[in-house]
Amino acid sequence: MNQPTRAPQSDEEFWRKFLMEGDPKERAARRIFRWLPHGPRCGLCLAPFSGAGAPLMRALGRRRSQQSPTVCTSCFTYLEKHHGGAEVVMTFLFADVRGSTTLAERMSADEYRLLLDRFYRTAADAIFGADGAIDKFVGDEVVAFFIPAFIPAGHARRAVEAAVELLRATGHDNPGGPWIPVGAGVHTGLAWMGAIGEGARTDLTALGDTVNTAARLASAARAGEVLVTTDAAAAAGLDTTDLERRTLELKGKTERTEVVTLGVSSVLVTS
Repeated sequence: MNQPTRAPQSDEEFWRKFLMEGDPKERAARRIFRWLPHGPRCGLCLAPFSGAGAPLMRALGRRRSQQSPTVCTSCFTYLEKHHGGAEVVMTFLFADVRGSTTLAERMSADEYRLLLDRFYRTAADAIFGADGAIDKFVGDEVVAFFIPAFIPAGHARRAVEAAVELLRATGHDNPGGPWIPVGAGVHTGLAWMGAIGEGARTDLTALGDTVNTAARLASAARAGEVLVTTDAAAAAGLDTTDLERRTLELKGKTERTEVVTLGVSSVLVTS
């Protein structure tokens, strides 16, 4: 049997530096592009694919990639050129629409599509506003990552802030209830991130137990709730003294997971 091979050390070194420090040009682009109207945007550089800023981005060669629709053509070319990845400590945010089957049953297919489109835009605004990046939208779920290169001052803190903002933006502080019920999970830990696939099927992705744990947390969260692992809370510098604590048995996990619970009204106090 052929054994899996590791990426060349030079590739690992490139990706570790890219994820931990970033490319100066990429950071500068994100700072500028985030102010251009409007979404959807490239999950990496934030180049807008539509709206008033789109013609300028197309002139710069940054239109939506046909091979990987969550990134622009420029970022996709970058991924193709720099194949491989590295393990770094980073933070993941998964947010899931709760009761989506019941919601879909109560409306037409087109009405449900419009509702999800609104959720996608709202989630993207919360994530990009916290300097995160979007990995993918999968059905009624959004997957986002927060890496040191994009957020030198604290990727875990920004991920937690994005999750709470998403609850607020979906109306969980409204006495009449949210316009769409959402639960979220945040976890910080070691994960492999990089470009996988070949040629036109190259894609940026993250792998490992940290990613799986964040996904399970989102599935376990109730509507209007953010489940944050104690690892992520510690990395975010949160004071958890007055926060509800739970010990969860997540599907597929052999060990129990310790979490704290946040809501739309939670005040993120520093420890």
